Amino acid sequence: MSKAIKWLLIIVAGLVVIVLVAVLVAPMVINFDRYKPQIEAQASKALGRPVTVGGEIEPSVFPWIGVAVHDLHLGNPPGFGEEDFASIGLFEIRVKLWPLLFGEYEVKRFVVNDPRIVLIKQKDGRSNWEGLGGKTQTGPAPPPQGRPPDKRPLPIKDLAVGQFAITDGSLQYIDHAAGTRHEIKDIQVNLTDVSLNRPIRMDFSAAADGHPIRLGGMVGPVGSDPGKGPIDIDVTAELLDRIKIRMQGRVENPVDSPQAVMNVQVAPFSLRNVMADLKQPLPVEPADKSALTKLAFSVKLSGTPDRFTSEGTLTLDQSQVTFSAQATEFAKPNIQLEAALDRIDLDRYLPQPQPSEEKPGETPEAPGTGTAPPAKKTDYAPLRKLVMDAQIRVNELKVKNARTRNIALKAKANNGIIRIDPLNIDLYDGRISIASTINVQQDTPRSEADLSVSNVRAGPLLNDVMKKEFLEGVVNAAISLQMIGDQPDQIRRTLNGKGELKFNEGAIVGIDLAGMVRNVQSAFGLAEKPAEKPRTDFSELLIPFSIADGLAKLDNARLVSPLLRVEAGGNADLAQETLDIRVEPKFVATLKGQGDIKERAGIMVPVLVGGTFEKPKYRPDLKAILKQDLPDKETLKKAIPREDELKKGLEKKAQDLFKRLGPGGREK
Repeated sequence: MSKAIKWLLIIVAGLVVIVLVAVLVAPMVINFDRYKPQIEAQASKALGRPVTVGGEIEPSVFPWIGVAVHDLHLGNPPGFGEEDFASIGLFEIRVKLWPLLFGEYEVKRFVVNDPRIVLIKQKDGRSNWEGLGGKTQTGPAPPPQGRPPDKRPLPIKDLAVGQFAITDGSLQYIDHAAGTRHEIKDIQVNLTDVSLNRPIRMDFSAAADGHPIRLGGMVGPVGSDPGKGPIDIDVTAELLDRIKIRMQGRVENPVDSPQAVMNVQVAPFSLRNVMADLKQPLPVEPADKSALTKLAFSVKLSGTPDRFTSEGTLTLDQSQVTFSAQATEFAKPNIQLEAALDRIDLDRYLPQPQPSEEKPGETPEAPGTGTAPPAKKTDYAPLRKLVMDAQIRVNELKVKNARTRNIALKAKANNGIIRIDPLNIDLYDGRISIASTINVQQDTPRSEADLSVSNVRAGPLLNDVMKKEFLEGVVNAAISLQMIGDQPDQIRRTLNGKGELKFNEGAIVGIDLAGMVRNVQSAFGLAEKPAEKPRTDFSELLIPFSIADGLAKLDNARLVSPLLRVEAGGNADLAQETLDIRVEPKFVATLKGQGDIKERAGIMVPVLVGGTFEKPKYRPDLKAILKQDLPDKETLKKAIPREDELKKGLEKKAQDLFKRLGPGGREK
């Protein structure tokens, strides 16, 4: 028996020696290049593209099992030229054989040298990455309903990689449709100390269209059961040698129930310098050339598959925003937001106003007469699903030279109804309050707004915004409006509402209404220009109005001053932008003056205002003048100018008034 066992052991030992010798000798005596055609054919069939191996195939078996393949090429589909879709100068992998039997992966080397990928999009929309991998294979049948999927752990007990490197790589994207070409080259990837139980050091560098990109840091450890435990992340990215981003955090249980907490910090950088390096213009060139020179960002992010929260700060030059946000039900989504801005001067970031391109004598096109194509219909479906609760505060804001403070906005959205209530703004010793609703439950939105103005000083506001001294006084207002649509013409046609503007203890600067109504020549610009700027002081200016389907009606608008009372009534068609208003003066006290004013103090001059918003026309109501108790014939002739003088005076007066009221005019 012992003799039989002895011979059995000798035979087994001999077989082991023969196998070991075969394993060691086979790679040296077998020419694997003979099998390249079969390898290329099988790879081409699997990938659906021609695969060629231009260099040698170098296998190894013991103690490191692996292979090195030189000059590997993956071709393009027909119609994309002769250039390869992808190529690799050298692919090499070496794994220690013996530990594999125990589920331990000890990798000596994983190297990809000189990989190149060229992505091409043709003018007809076809791309060379479509269809890669051949026909889609039918996957395994899903587990029976009610049975959880098989979650067996990976068959890896340990992992150790000596060298993991991708060197001298490049990626090109060629878009023939857009006529653009982009390239990322000099791609270098190195992973150091790769294992399951120690943090992995990663280093990445490349040049994107000539601009440097670097990424480095530590990830892990991933744990003995990858995807089940926490993974720490501490990575820093550097872009263009100007932007530095650091990400620190942890991902918990990324496979079964992922949760992540991440702190992201973007160090201060100049957006102007970044865009200059990219040779790209800013989206909008700010009026202030020193704007956009400091941008920084810091945020803490946390999330799960069904919830996301953020809290952080954003710095823009001298302004800082603090914010917090939460999002759930991502299909809607459901958003809660709070933000606070300390101060900002928006005039610094707005573009410089461009001079008007309208040529002298050119008549602007009347509203609604253009030939522009109809605007594309807006899809409000996302807003119908949106659920939102937002609160925004701004301590100080300057825009169009108007200075405002204590801006507070609350907005809610649900079921296609967006409600802003309130929007409060403190400005010029007063306050503006707005409450509005936008209903987008239908394809055509319906909106309504209530505006309240309390004790705002009109003079400084108009002077700051329009650079005009036109109207002084303290304004109070209450306005309620309703409208349908989202295009200006449609809104003007469907506008309804009512309101009242009231100015107290003020003045109309640039117009002497008392002088205008006392004689026709003064009213229509035929008298000599006074040495001082004319003005009309008043104790009250009241403008009540109503709007029905785009037609605004003035009813009993009046100006009350110590010397006269001016009443106005009529219509303004907002859709056609036309005017039909009558202004009638009435004296409330004895008028005294010198020269011509004294001579013609008894004549009232009602004014008819017509024309358009762009070019209003003024003319005296001569019929009303003739009904007054007139002086003798000779005095009347002096009071009423000749027709040619009247026309000339009307045009001059209208132009002067329009320059004061119009958006393009400035106070000299």
